[in-house]
Amino acid sequence: MKTGRSMVLNIGVGILLACASKGDSTPNPVKSFKVALLTPGPISDQSWNGSAYAGLMRIKDSIAGAQVSHIQTKTPAEFEENFRQYGAAGYSLVIGHGFEFQDAATRVGPEFPKTIYITTGGNTVGANVAAMSFSFDEPSYLAGIVAGSMTKSGMIGCIGGTEIPPVKAAFDAFTAGAKSVNPKVKVLVSYIGNWEDASAGKEQALAQLGRGADVIFQDADAAGLGAFQAVREAKHAYVIGSNADQNAVASEVTLGSVVIDLPHAFMVIAREVDGGQFKPRIVKLDMRLDVVRWTVNPAFATKIPAATMHAVDSVRTQMLSGKFALPAATGSK
Repeated sequence: MKTGRSMVLNIGVGILLACASKGDSTPNPVKSFKVALLTPGPISDQSWNGSAYAGLMRIKDSIAGAQVSHIQTKTPAEFEENFRQYGAAGYSLVIGHGFEFQDAATRVGPEFPKTIYITTGGNTVGANVAAMSFSFDEPSYLAGIVAGSMTKSGMIGCIGGTEIPPVKAAFDAFTAGAKSVNPKVKVLVSYIGNWEDASAGKEQALAQLGRGADVIFQDADAAGLGAFQAVREAKHAYVIGSNADQNAVASEVTLGSVVIDLPHAFMVIAREVDGGQFKPRIVKLDMRLDVVRWTVNPAFATKIPAATMHAVDSVRTQMLSGKFALPAATGSK
């Protein structure tokens, strides 16, 4: 979807003016807390972008007077263009949803010092630029424990949209989790090259299934929906969801989901900005804040071995207490 067709809610990117009552020269006071969201893909993906949109709606519904807007963008030029438009329109908070928005935020931020620019991912901080860092590796490790226990072939797979550091870190953690319970397990890793092509996602999944993988962890947004389709048709394998709770996408073959609770995360930031208390920084959001979590599919709660469930619970407890150290190769999303 190109920018010209983008979905814009409530106010678009134009400047809203508080209109005076007819015959009254004094404008009515109107609270102006305006929040914009830029996503790199469609909000119909039931994953990364759809969850972010749900977060935007949570802000709209939870903060009195909040006005919101959403645009789907594809290229770095569009990132900058829309960051600049929202800044010129007097937005309070603009969220670039993804690691790839960092550079644009750094370039545009100084032009609009009254607007807070946040990226979900990355490590860029400036006077009015910050980043949310999700400890996606933690629940990815737990998902790996389940995958390593459930595989019968000894081969599991990871499919990503593009090879960006946060996705690679998640796959590293998943691999480490699988090997912690099944040291001989082999892991296939492939990248689709985009985040939207479900047909290509299905092809990648079929290729991994053809090489013997019987559990696939996908982190590919809309393209990842193709992996669900491939695994469902195979009937002898399992899939693991990502970013949102995708357990219902193909419930008969989905072991669970590595979830980022973006509505919760967005509210943490929005309340700080709305209250004038936000300090630019890398905002770390982990399992202890219940922003990221491993969510087992209820349909598999009794099918996953009890010993595996116990291992997951044990490691989760250690993570929550700060006593578990992930392998050095892993990191945050």
